[in-house]
Amino acid sequence: MKNKKLYNNYLKTVDYINSYNDPIPPDILLKLYAYYRIANKNHSSPGSKTPLINAFKANALIQAKKYSVEDAMREYILLVEKELK
Repeated sequence: MKNKKLYNNYLKTVDYINSYNDPIPPDILLKLYAYYRIANKNHSSPGSKTPLINAFKANALIQAKKYSVEDAMREYILLVEKELK
């Protein structure tokens, strides 16, 4: 990771979301899911037992596949700052 400041900010934002108690709208959750998966280089298939949920997750990943790891981290941070803080 070349950009330590970005990485540390990303980790803090992930911790913030992990401790977030209010409901998060599904469209925001799907975006966060996709950015998180890309930022963490997790390219495995969605693992839900429900086919419909897998379809939504797969769609979110397809829409976000253009992002690099660092871009996905930035998008994750920006989305949380814009929608949940």
